[in-house]
Amino acid sequence: MQPVPTDLRTTPEPHPLRTLLLLTGFVILGMSLGSLIAALVVVAFSASGGESSLTNLAALLQNPAAYPNGWYILMTVQGISHACTFLLPCLAYWYLIDRRRWADFNIRPLATVSALGLVVLLVIAFMPFNGLIIEWNQQLKLPQTLAPVEQWMRRKEDELANLTKYLTSFRTTGQLIMAVLVIAVLPAIGEELLFRGILQRKFVAWTRNVHAGIWLAAFIFSAIHVQFYGFIPRVLLGAMFGYLYAWSGNLWVPILAHFINNGFTVLMVFMYQQKLTSIDIENTKTVPMLGALVSLAFSAIILVYFRRVNQRPANTHPYV
Repeated sequence: MQPVPTDLRTTPEPHPLRTLLLLTGFVILGMSLGSLIAALVVVAFSASGGESSLTNLAALLQNPAAYPNGWYILMTVQGISHACTFLLPCLAYWYLIDRRRWADFNIRPLATVSALGLVVLLVIAFMPFNGLIIEWNQQLKLPQTLAPVEQWMRRKEDELANLTKYLTSFRTTGQLIMAVLVIAVLPAIGEELLFRGILQRKFVAWTRNVHAGIWLAAFIFSAIHVQFYGFIPRVLLGAMFGYLYAWSGNLWVPILAHFINNGFTVLMVFMYQQKLTSIDIENTKTVPMLGALVSLAFSAIILVYFRRVNQRPANTHPYV
């Protein structure tokens, strides 16, 4: 267990329930604002003559392919929703409630983080093993007594899969650029602000244990996506981002890792669709067991090395 320094024990922390309630309130307010803006965008687009039959956001979400410009409208709505749900509420909470600055997310300048380039390699190297976990997670079944719950989860999973497939169907380079912004850039910054920058720090302070804080934040990171059949692999990803933050002391490191994870996937999907590669990164059934084990071993080696070269004195803490 990593020792917790004296100054962390004596630093006054708000009650955990109060903090979570306030943060949740900011997120809910942001979601409401995002929904309102998204609805106004749909109405404005319809009024401009772009889609005369598009009357509300629900119609777009249910069948975006029915509208010639549905992809662009829906991607714009996704970007607005994500910024208002994660990025803006987190910054508001951080500045207004915790009374801190962006620099307070980091105890080390990014330039002093060693082996930063290995973060890119780590994320890509981890993908085959995580692909095997995704395949395994998708095959999990609930007890027979929970069959209605499982049917509901399968139905929601299929709906989300269809929406994701639609949003990742690229015909032009312009669509690729927009997808990278909405699927990779915004989530990397917004989600890491919430789950690593704020929640993980809070959990570490409350539990007095770095590992407990990392895994609690990773659990919530996965749960908030409401994807039961992708729950475990997303927990592993969240934990990896968490350790990168704890060991580097700079929030831009997990932001980079998150961006590479999402952006590389988007790029590979585009290349596969354009027949520039034969690798279908979305097909987890193509991951052989040996390849997954090599992926796990290589990822572990990179993580151990990254921790070793970025170790700080024993009396320091990543969140002080």
